[in-house]
Amino acid sequence: MRPNILFICCDQQRWDCLGFNHRYPVKTPNIDRLAEEGIAFDQSYTPLPSCAPARQGLLCGQRPERFGALWNYDQGIPVASIPADAYSWSKELAGVGYRNGYVGSWHVSPTLTPLDFGYEDYIPSTELTAYQRQQHPELSFKKGFFGEVSPYPYEDSPTHRNADCVIELMDKYGGDPWHIKMDFSEPHLPCRPCEPFASMYTSEDIPVWQSFEDSLDGKPYIHRQMRLNWDTDDMTWEDFRETARLYYGYISQIDHAIGKVLAHLESTGQMERTVIIYTADHGDMCGDRKMMDKHYIMYDEVVHVPLVIRYPEKIKGGVRHPAMVTNMLDLVPTLLELAGLPVPEDLDGISLMPYLSGERQDSIRKYALTTYNGQQFGLFTQRMIRNDTYKYVWNPCDVDELYDMKNDPGELHNLVGDPAYADLLAGLRRDLVAELDAVEDYTMKSPWLRHQLLDGCKLHQKTER
Repeated sequence: MRPNILFICCDQQRWDCLGFNHRYPVKTPNIDRLAEEGIAFDQSYTPLPSCAPARQGLLCGQRPERFGALWNYDQGIPVASIPADAYSWSKELAGVGYRNGYVGSWHVSPTLTPLDFGYEDYIPSTELTAYQRQQHPELSFKKGFFGEVSPYPYEDSPTHRNADCVIELMDKYGGDPWHIKMDFSEPHLPCRPCEPFASMYTSEDIPVWQSFEDSLDGKPYIHRQMRLNWDTDDMTWEDFRETARLYYGYISQIDHAIGKVLAHLESTGQMERTVIIYTADHGDMCGDRKMMDKHYIMYDEVVHVPLVIRYPEKIKGGVRHPAMVTNMLDLVPTLLELAGLPVPEDLDGISLMPYLSGERQDSIRKYALTTYNGQQFGLFTQRMIRNDTYKYVWNPCDVDELYDMKNDPGELHNLVGDPAYADLLAGLRRDLVAELDAVEDYTMKSPWLRHQLLDGCKLHQKTER
């Protein structure tokens, strides 16, 4: 019998802000339970740290640049997005009898919906937010991007309305194999947790982000520009602490909503025959380095994302796996295999099944590859490769970045101009070319850009201003 599939995705969830990762004191008992009873990947990275491209990559299993999804389509700069006739694993599931439902954030196409890709039910995030307004027309939000405590009761909030809709679909689909996408718009800024989650953390509970004091010395100028764009350059930790506190509360609120769904799975006897996936499209600076949001940077705060899979029939519980994973791409062949379906040869992801079964303890991928092409503040190309020890970021129009992730996990010291790392840097650049060639990245179709990586190394070692 094919398993049910509950796919839980958050928007802008940092890897280090979940309880089971023991980095910051965020309380997530239900997500922690999934990690304890399943497998958690410690080196999971987004293919592109921007909402729409990452989600389009998940839908079709190919890197978003392949079909021109270079940035979010709703930021005023025209861009392509996934076509209606594109391959999607959700269509494949529908073709073998799965009942497919989608609840929450879509952000994949300006014209197409999940109903165009094999889903029979779709409850968009706009309906979830409208619900709380309809229930409480006398209430409203007062503040902007830096967040506030929500005046609405959590039971009527979008997070918990999402959970209620997911439960309704589970009951509707009955004994048929089903796949439900539970897609949260949260904890994307502005963070607006309800009570009691907003009061779960006091200011004293919120430690300063590990990289908050980053001077940005020797780094690309655009990092400084991000502070200017958000008008945060002169802000102190005390200015940001409340935003971080609200971010914590939002995450705990999401976790509580997930707990409602898990309880329903147990009460209906479906828990053990359901594949449960928890991940995110990308992370969030949330005041770290005095930055907001996620653009024009490749720091782990935005590219390192959680990935947890629970399915006792196939996965031994309590496993922390070190493999390099590209979450949105590698999940596609994995889900197809779990559902007993063939995997197309032209996908950019690799199946995680050897890790789930315990067959592979090492990493199949040599590197995680993350790309970026620009957003609302202008176009800016970036390409990153990351392994256990080093992260290299190619910035074709600015200073490159090289970080020793073992000795400098906060990515405070850019080593790209250090002569001691010249040979390592040259090797990483060659490896980046190979990674980009393998996915037919558009940057490598330019002889000028290929020359910059392979033959023009000295050009990008200069970091003086």
